[in-house]
Amino acid sequence: MMLPDLDPDKPVLLAGPTASGKSSLAVKIAEKQGGVIVNADASQIYDCWRVVTARPSISEEQSLPHHLYGHIRYDEQYSAGHWLRQVKPLLAGSERPIIVGGTGLYFSALTEGLAEIPPTPDKIRSLGDSLTLDSLLSQLDSQTAKRIDLNNRARVQRAWEVLQATGRSLAEWQDDTPPPVLPLGSCNALVMHSPKEWLEPRIRQRFDLMIEQGALEEVEEMRDLYDPALPACKAIGVPELMGYICGELTLEEAREQAAIATRRYAKRQRSWFRARMKQWEVVESGDL
Repeated sequence: MMLPDLDPDKPVLLAGPTASGKSSLAVKIAEKQGGVIVNADASQIYDCWRVVTARPSISEEQSLPHHLYGHIRYDEQYSAGHWLRQVKPLLAGSERPIIVGGTGLYFSALTEGLAEIPPTPDKIRSLGDSLTLDSLLSQLDSQTAKRIDLNNRARVQRAWEVLQATGRSLAEWQDDTPPPVLPLGSCNALVMHSPKEWLEPRIRQRFDLMIEQGALEEVEEMRDLYDPALPACKAIGVPELMGYICGELTLEEAREQAAIATRRYAKRQRSWFRARMKQWEVVESGDL
């Protein structure tokens, strides 16, 4: 395949929906032009999941330098702010970073800036966990409500927590965002275009491959630690396979539910990329 025309002196950002082939492209770029691969996928940070989140294999990690994969415990708090702080030293290193993933918030934090919001106290987070989505929404200010996905509980609760913990709305914090760590003009910014009809068969094939490679055994190992409220346990495929392991679903039902969840997630990713990455260079997944 022909690689995109890249400036070899600039970092590479490579965003794409799940199953789009972005990890393979990142490896090809590293093999041809050099560099270290840096994770920008919120599900691949956890040490308990390799197969079920399609993290690079052990042999892949040994063949090329990889950073920020599987370095966080399943129950450890982690945010875009944590990720951004860990990426900064890699940008200043001697090797060119190739930052690849599907978490749009990580990329926007890097290239657009991230508000320096203080951590949320555990007491406030626990209270937020106990409230309904409607209750959380009723306490948000109108400016913040216009900027977030009101159907995404995690986003709504985060906005509520910020307001409760700091006395300032999330919108106010965002308006005081500092300059970006890596402006778009300082990097090669690529985003994968993955048509629905091309992506959906790959999603099903990848799930079947995960089963062959040991995803069930991986989830089984976490059975006693599984907590559906934890972000790590919400990784697509984990609730579905846990349902099968616990006898609540057949394997085919788990497969179908995981495929539906993945398609919905990929749709949200594509929407984010279209809205927030209009200035990025588009790479066609079908050409890889």
